[in-house]
Amino acid sequence: MSGAAEPEHRKNRGSRRPAALAALCVILIAVAIWSLSAGTTLYPVGTVLDALFAGDGSRDHLVIGTIRAPRLFAGMLAGSALAVAGAIMQAVTGNPLASPGLLGLNAGAAFAVVLATTIAGASTGEAFVWPAFAGAAAATAIAYGLGSIGRTGATPLKIVLAGAVLSGFLGSLTAAVLVLDKGTMDTVRMWTAGSLAGRTMSHIEDVSPFILAGLGASLFLGRFLTALSLGTDVARALGQNVRFWRGASVVIVVLLAGGAVALVGPIGFVGLVTPHIVRMAIGQDQRWVIPFSALGGALLLTVADTASRTLLGQNFPAGATMALIGAPFFIMLARRRLGPTP
Repeated sequence: MSGAAEPEHRKNRGSRRPAALAALCVILIAVAIWSLSAGTTLYPVGTVLDALFAGDGSRDHLVIGTIRAPRLFAGMLAGSALAVAGAIMQAVTGNPLASPGLLGLNAGAAFAVVLATTIAGASTGEAFVWPAFAGAAAATAIAYGLGSIGRTGATPLKIVLAGAVLSGFLGSLTAAVLVLDKGTMDTVRMWTAGSLAGRTMSHIEDVSPFILAGLGASLFLGRFLTALSLGTDVARALGQNVRFWRGASVVIVVLLAGGAVALVGPIGFVGLVTPHIVRMAIGQDQRWVIPFSALGGALLLTVADTASRTLLGQNFPAGATMALIGAPFFIMLARRRLGPTP
């Protein structure tokens, strides 16, 4: 009986996925309107809609259109990118605790921004975008290269270990520079905490092509990720070129997470929490995990940022809010992964 019930259960869950995805879109739109209306000044929904579709240049419309809207769009883009990057990493490495930071990406971006500030005098969010992107890509390439050394080539475990070592090394260098240069610390403090404040449409226009390209490519990658998530031997038995698709996955993760970090700073836990919630709700099929993670990540980061602004009445870093949400979730996952302690 149980063997017959399980396929029926999966079939029913699969048939509900399109409706669930549509419902998630509606929820995201509602949360986006809440985000635009919330803050030190609470605007009614009508004012928000007028500012978006019939702006008249008034103060209220300018606040919504030039301050809150870019912040919202940045959070939605970054949340989607980080969540999908996390889903890809967890599928490719077979590690449910994997997240974009494991490739050294966050550490590389932070180190590059600190260097750009110290050496070239970068002092604005717009000036941080390209150093952060370059640092994230370079760190990931180094981690992947180090993980490819040896006769076995690149394996998920070696890449993750290389990323962890590189993250520790770059983190130490970054701390050393900040200790020696107090001016740099003051300049990059909010960015390194992961903040959506001060984002502009110019920042979004610079980074969004990379994030959107990564999101589009990840949708195509879905069915190959499902095979990779079943293990190397199974993927090869299904005729997959494991090395090629792992390499393609790394490139997509760099586009997604690198773009997100460049836009809003190193925000953690979005790429860890969102894919887990999605898989618990809809199952393991990566063709659905990817789009659900994209919407779920945008929703999670937007809620985290808006809730902190609403409750605290100030620009509390979204990275700190996500840490408060994600740290207990990570501990729960680790305990479940390791099993009960004796």
